[in-house]
Amino acid sequence: MNWKEIRWRIRYALQYFPFTFNTLLCIVAAFAAYKLLYQPAPKEDPAPFRPFIILMGKMAFWFVVVLVGVSILSTIASWLHYMWLKRHKNYKLQVNFSTESKNGRKNKLYLNALLQGVQRPVLGFVKGRLFYDDHQLTDKFSLLSNKRKEHTIWRAAITGRSRMNLPDIKEYQLKGGFIFFEDMLHIFSLAVAQPVSGHFYQPPVLAKDDDRDVFPKKTETLDVRIDQLRRVEGEYLNYKDFESGDDVRRIVWKVYAKNRELVVRVPEMFEPYASHLYFYASFHASVKSQWLSEGYFREMLNYYKNCVWTVYDTLAQKEWELKYVPDQSFNVPEHLERDERAARIISNSSWHADRALNEYFNAKKGTVLVVSSLTDPDELANVLEQCDQGTVVYFVKLSKVFRHFVAWNWLKRLIFLPPQDRLNRLRGRWVFSPIRLQVQKREKIIEELLRRSGVNYGDL
Repeated sequence: MNWKEIRWRIRYALQYFPFTFNTLLCIVAAFAAYKLLYQPAPKEDPAPFRPFIILMGKMAFWFVVVLVGVSILSTIASWLHYMWLKRHKNYKLQVNFSTESKNGRKNKLYLNALLQGVQRPVLGFVKGRLFYDDHQLTDKFSLLSNKRKEHTIWRAAITGRSRMNLPDIKEYQLKGGFIFFEDMLHIFSLAVAQPVSGHFYQPPVLAKDDDRDVFPKKTETLDVRIDQLRRVEGEYLNYKDFESGDDVRRIVWKVYAKNRELVVRVPEMFEPYASHLYFYASFHASVKSQWLSEGYFREMLNYYKNCVWTVYDTLAQKEWELKYVPDQSFNVPEHLERDERAARIISNSSWHADRALNEYFNAKKGTVLVVSSLTDPDELANVLEQCDQGTVVYFVKLSKVFRHFVAWNWLKRLIFLPPQDRLNRLRGRWVFSPIRLQVQKREKIIEELLRRSGVNYGDL
């Protein structure tokens, strides 16, 4: 058993520990108040109003004690009641995840939780927490709303809706969960394990737009007329049967020698119609494989996914039929709509070294290509030689994710609390990281390649 597993077991066991930091604070405060209110009166004559103040203090002290005591007893009663419901009626926490649409664009993940038959403590709370992936913990979420039975005023369940703030844009797997019954001051936290399972994913969010004029290179239907003529491939892979009137110079004699059939090559035609935009986004990373698990590259991946999704969303608003061609294979449900399917694929994508850029991008069909600072400059140069002015290349500078005011960041860490999230911690160390120099050097090389290529490109 390694240290990581030991730490997880300790953290899991601590969920059942009923006392909190508030327990210690309340004990100290109660002891201090009791000593102050019940200390012996001084021998000299007290002030005339002192007995009245002491009496009022004692009344307030015992009122708070009774109120907190009722809250604690009702918390214990609610916990025991739910334990009975769980054992005899198999009531358990039900969760599902949804994304909130803002101006028709999905970008925020929410957790919707429901718990049947539970009686909420008097002046207390019912909260939940989930385990996911490698036994990571979510923040506690509250179940504050009531779901009533139809045509009655009686409560059937309690529900809650909470925004999920997870570190990475990817698909997560649920491993379990807990329900906590807490009193008004969070002195006690009584836990009940929950058999929660399933998958959910955090979608990418929209970054800054960079809208450029794009035109399809692929004609599959004649629905939309375009200003520029596009090449259209002939039928049967540029071959067709020989017919009267065809030029004999276009006969394919190799096919005739093999099958004794006369076929001719169909020349490329220029068609004033186009229908589909083919969108490519490469996640190929030409770096050391052991680097990809570091926090720097995980934050770069989140930033890159947001940029890819932003470009996709911008193209989806145009009149063309958009086709996203991923460079990795995923098992995505077939019933998903086009945009939701693309968001799921982008979220599940990761840095890889399997499929190089020149093997992935098809310059004849591809209209838009997104590359990152981790792209191999030599492969990009080969791809750019095959592109024309109709190709739009978006270059995502991954070093931008760590851009910040260095002096202000260090000042905050000296005066205030240190940053809690991973990105802000990495920003403080980015200046001294050897990875920074390599990434910025490659960015300059890629930017120079794009400038010389003559393609339409933009920085994100």
